[in-house]
Amino acid sequence: MSILEMKVPSPGESITEVEIATWLVADGDYVEKDQPIAEVDSDKATLELPAEQSGIITLKAEEGDVVPVGGVVCLIDTSAQKPEGADKDIPQEKKEEKTSPQEVQQNTPVAKAAEPATADLPINQNTGIASPAAKKILAEKDIDPKNVPGTGKNGRITKEDAQNFTPAMGTAPAYANRDSERKKLSMLRRKLSERLVSVKNETAMLTTFNEVDMSAIFALRKQYKDEFKEKHGVSLGFMSFFTKAVVRALQLFPEVNSMIDGDFQIKNNFYDISIAVSGPKGLMVPVVRNAEMLTFRGIEKNIAELAIKVRDGIISIDEMTGGTFTITNGGVFGSMLSTPIINPPQSAILGMHNIVERPIVKNGGIAIAPIMFVALSYDHRIIDGRESVGFLVAVKEALENPSELLLGGKEDADIRRALEL
Repeated sequence: MSILEMKVPSPGESITEVEIATWLVADGDYVEKDQPIAEVDSDKATLELPAEQSGIITLKAEEGDVVPVGGVVCLIDTSAQKPEGADKDIPQEKKEEKTSPQEVQQNTPVAKAAEPATADLPINQNTGIASPAAKKILAEKDIDPKNVPGTGKNGRITKEDAQNFTPAMGTAPAYANRDSERKKLSMLRRKLSERLVSVKNETAMLTTFNEVDMSAIFALRKQYKDEFKEKHGVSLGFMSFFTKAVVRALQLFPEVNSMIDGDFQIKNNFYDISIAVSGPKGLMVPVVRNAEMLTFRGIEKNIAELAIKVRDGIISIDEMTGGTFTITNGGVFGSMLSTPIINPPQSAILGMHNIVERPIVKNGGIAIAPIMFVALSYDHRIIDGRESVGFLVAVKEALENPSELLLGGKEDADIRRALEL
């Protein structure tokens, strides 16, 4: 017998322990090399733990346990033979198609591989046993697994069963449900809570607001977006314009691109822009490095690739650390106005919001225009009102006159050169 001890690898610098969030396999299962066997939470991200070798697994930690980096989480008997039919037992929920940058830009749903059903296995049994993915879906729908017929092996509830089940299919309760659930926060959520509270308590955070007429950007996108996408494979979105406008404003007001370190102020001469992306585990903030050196195509491709990694759960710690300024877009969820919280150790964050047609004064008359409210939250300890307001006005100016200030000129040749068309 040959036993492999699987130890917790280091997810990144300064991380000393992780929490077992979910086991994706059961004790005694046969696992393949590189098969995801668990999801582990650190104080910065949720990561998958792949099997180092093939064999029979013995779990040495339970869900919710905190294990130090280098600690043993399971044993794998690498001398064990693969049982017949073991392929049928491997959860299919993890075998997902990868999303292309085009699909992320278009918000196209990712097709999932369904768990196979075999004719000789019991089906439609209410066993209450659900796969990890099915369990998560049912929890979100507030459905008791015992009410869901399972079509998987031995009545196991598959992800498809959970997705397709509606309460009308089960037995309605004779009385109102007054149950409650007590669930421990993940390590990532606990750390995020600590950081948010510390930001509010330890910084002199203020927020200034402005509004942006998005008409010029709408016109540019309408004229060039099809050709841009056909040539570069990604959409010409709003984020490249906002990233370019932010970099320009940071160059004009370098205090906004700085941070506090004890009694010192550190001014950064590079522009690593953190972009908030919503993922399955919550909001992640991957970083577009040296945004000042990237073209519109480079920014859009960077953001699309990072968004795919966030949504597939494969973003690394290094890809989420080291930003100098953050952009967050609450508008995709319908937010009209908000006061975003600074992402420490940065000193400022720009909040984008939804775009709504509103009446405004143009050339002495009333006109209807697509308007977005923008908000800059900043640390008043090192950023004064002049810098904060001036920075936001510079962002507004660039977004309302993108041809000259971001694309190098109003002529078609200048715009096409900047968009690499």
